[in-house]
Amino acid sequence: MRTRFLGFTAALLLAAFGASVPAAQAVVPAVTGPECVADGVGKVVYDSATGLWICAGGQNDGKPITTT
Repeated sequence: MRTRFLGFTAALLLAAFGASVPAAQAVVPAVTGPECVADGVGKVVYDSATGLWICAGGQNDGKPITTT
């Protein structure tokens, strides 16, 4: 009985986290690849910690890249 309760609780938590992640990502301002490098300072780099492509340097520093 305890194992079923633990499994049910874990499933509920994972479902709650899965539903909240897309909403959290939608709030972050994003830029396109050409917008990132347009100022001549920014570079598109891969952030292995988050698994996202981001703009490094320039006026869009740290913002995730939405398209190329």
